[in-house]
Amino acid sequence: MRESGNIEFKREYTPDIKKEVVAFANTNGVTIYVGRDDDGSAYPPGDVNGTLTQLTNSIRDGILPDVTMFVGYEADESGIAITVREGTNKPYYLTDKGIRPSGVYVRQGASSVPASFDQIREMIKLTDGDKFEAARSLIQELTFRDAAEEFSRCNVAFGESQMRTLGIIGADGLYTNLGLLLSDQCAHTVKFAVFNRTKKGEFKTRKEIEGSVFRQMRSAFDFLSLSNNLAASLFGLDRVEQYDYPEIALREAILNALIHRDYGFSGSIIVNIYDDRIEFVSLGGLMPGLRTEDLFLGISQPRNENLANVFYRLKHIEAYGTGLRLIMQFYENLEAKPEITATHGAFMLTLPNMNYARPLRAAHQAKPQHKVLLDYLRSNTFITNEIAQEVLSVKQTRAYTIIREMVNEGMIVKRGSGKGDNGYILA
Repeated sequence: MRESGNIEFKREYTPDIKKEVVAFANTNGVTIYVGRDDDGSAYPPGDVNGTLTQLTNSIRDGILPDVTMFVGYEADESGIAITVREGTNKPYYLTDKGIRPSGVYVRQGASSVPASFDQIREMIKLTDGDKFEAARSLIQELTFRDAAEEFSRCNVAFGESQMRTLGIIGADGLYTNLGLLLSDQCAHTVKFAVFNRTKKGEFKTRKEIEGSVFRQMRSAFDFLSLSNNLAASLFGLDRVEQYDYPEIALREAILNALIHRDYGFSGSIIVNIYDDRIEFVSLGGLMPGLRTEDLFLGISQPRNENLANVFYRLKHIEAYGTGLRLIMQFYENLEAKPEITATHGAFMLTLPNMNYARPLRAAHQAKPQHKVLLDYLRSNTFITNEIAQEVLSVKQTRAYTIIREMVNEGMIVKRGSGKGDNGYILA
């Protein structure tokens, strides 16, 4: 016999044999002969039974997932034959190294070499399926300080049993990608860019938020709150104060971006803040079969069901599909509405600044005298205080009050900039 792609010789037992077993279980079947020199000549071990015990214990305890069902042994006085079949739960890796190139090996020609990260991801994808959050995490050294704090804040238990129920720990006892997203080691981030005025150009400030998605959620909302200015308007004798954006709308927008983005891509969630709007851009377009208009009807198909379930369990979301409908309610009386732009690979939600947007012409909500003047303006170019007195058959003071009400409610605007009564036109 000679060494080949499916035959390997080992003169004696060494712990490195585990590396060969990992490589063949990840790639293709092989027989490893312990007790033969590189040229194939016999070199029987002195204690066959002792060597066999070392081999079986080393392979059983030193390789994960459990590979023993794909490994067989035959032993006699001349040596030991280890038969390794390709496994079905790839990637197999050295227990003390973890799911990283230093622990995952594959066959390349007649050699066992470290797998690349791309090869590891492909093996995980083929084994666990296309669901990112359910696949095994490439990083297993995870901590959950922020997650534990968030669960405690919401009065929800957070232990190993809950981790298994929620899918943070998989059936194989390893952390999933959901666990990675909730962990302090989460590599995905949220990036903010604050611009002057209404177009991309000069930055006011930039910020990047990293860590657990729970940290990102709270830190992102805090940063958005800093940009949410309070403005006052006068309606007659009343002073009305209003934030640029409803707090609930900002909350729902950042939750939507965090829960529904495609974490299979490494790019960040982008939040662009302008004077007149905020854009929330996340990777991953609409799920197959959905259209943008469906979202406003409350139809939802979560991309990350387990992640959505965690946020639901913590009562950060009430039910799937309600967030966008809730946002739309705040803009019912404004001309500018929230917009959704979806491509194959990205999703953008735009929230208009409520203090920047114009109110709707609410003729159907107008008082009877308002309606009379609005009907007049639809047939005439402008109206003055004197014309209003005549049309409404009221005195000068009453006509002035009615016109001021209509100006304050955004129904009409003053014509021209000169002094005196130049008249008013439809807004």
